[in-house]
Amino acid sequence: MHILIIGAAGMVGRKLTQRLVADGALGGTPITALTLVDVVAPAHPAGFHGTVNTSAEDLSEHGVAAQTIRDRPDVIFHLAAIVSGEAEADFDKGYRINLDGTRYLFEAIRQAGLARPYFPRVVFTSSIAVFGAPFPDAIGDEFFTTPLTSYGTQKAIDELLLSDYSRKGFFDGIAIRLPTICIRPGLPNKAASGFFSNILREPLVGKEAVLPVSEDVRHWHASPRAAIGFLIHAATLDLGVLGWRRAISMPGLSATVGEQIAALRKIAGDKAVALIRREPDPTIIKIVAGWARNFDTARAKQLGFVAETSFEQIIRAHIEDELGGKLGG
Repeated sequence: MHILIIGAAGMVGRKLTQRLVADGALGGTPITALTLVDVVAPAHPAGFHGTVNTSAEDLSEHGVAAQTIRDRPDVIFHLAAIVSGEAEADFDKGYRINLDGTRYLFEAIRQAGLARPYFPRVVFTSSIAVFGAPFPDAIGDEFFTTPLTSYGTQKAIDELLLSDYSRKGFFDGIAIRLPTICIRPGLPNKAASGFFSNILREPLVGKEAVLPVSEDVRHWHASPRAAIGFLIHAATLDLGVLGWRRAISMPGLSATVGEQIAALRKIAGDKAVALIRREPDPTIIKIVAGWARNFDTARAKQLGFVAETSFEQIIRAHIEDELGGKLGG
């Protein structure tokens, strides 16, 4: 099996690559080749004995998508995007990367199939940002996608394209709407949601973190570990059960910032919590006010997708996966 990961240099892309290399197979089929693409060249995965191609590419440039799929990968994970805050701040860049790049990929697959039969599995990472207020108590599978950000709008359009290209038989696609991934390892990025990770990740290693919103802000979360599980499951699931509604919200955990902090206190103590500094940011507050807070993901759960059920589990997963099982600081 040949697997292509677009956005392989990002946090989720790196973790997905590590998981695939560790497993050595996907859905019981041995992985013989990996193509890893991002705007910066991804690292060569250690321990993989098949064929590996890594390259720095921008799918939003004409002709790049066709070149990227020239070897006809069997499974394509499309993870590449600029994050919410950046897409909101730079309208042109957001639509070029998050919409045009995706459309070029889908069209390249279609054109390849017109030349010679080609029907890959495409797993696309969408976002809960496709939903906009006002919200019900829990967003179910029938709720409208009415995004209130440019990022959410771009992802919603991508979902429609994926469903239509799948319906027309150009590829077998699924869009998984990821919760906000928390705790993200590494350094803060330009995502408006970054503080959800920052206020846990930094105090766990004895560093100060800034909280730009109030503690009563509620949001929908899942760990990086859960996100990789979603992707693997989406790549192996029989998509016939989805019909042509190929976008699906992933399970997660609804929690307030205050509940996050309470979980941090339980695991790391008052000393860690004291490192959180309150600095209200009107821009972040406005963006977060339009985000979804809770979901009813019965459809995803019935299909076998699973996530954490408490923030303590999320924090402990981060400690195990990123800190060697020990607290720093």
